[in-house]
Amino acid sequence: MSGTDDKEVGGKGAGGNAFVPSRRTVLVLGAAAASTVVTVRPALAQTAGSVLNCEIPVPGPHAGGNHIAADGNLVAPGTPGAAPPLARPLRGEEARQLLRGSTPPGVNPQSAQAYANYIRRLQSGMSGFTCYASLQMPR
Repeated sequence: MSGTDDKEVGGKGAGGNAFVPSRRTVLVLGAAAASTVVTVRPALAQTAGSVLNCEIPVPGPHAGGNHIAADGNLVAPGTPGAAPPLARPLRGEEARQLLRGSTPPGVNPQSAQAYANYIRRLQSGMSGFTCYASLQMPR
């Protein structure tokens, strides 16, 4: 196999019509695969970090000052038992804590379940949905 890398191995006399890659082809493919692994790993690490820093407004800007009922639906201000909107969006890590049943700092414990139910009801196209979907993905 030394000398020329482009010779066909197992020619027609041996009954072989199969392609046998040269050493050069194998080396090029190996180098491309190695650089892909080196490139993808940091991207995956960055993705995991960005999930914890994404934001979910509770409620979203479409809600216009509505409050949140215990079941997560938007209701008019002054509705008995409704939770007021949060002053700032929840970070991904705070949303994860809410969805697991604990209350992050700065969130009223009586309102935490309503906020968690609101987040669970987010749908595609709503503000914060992409962050919520990212939290659902396994690491």
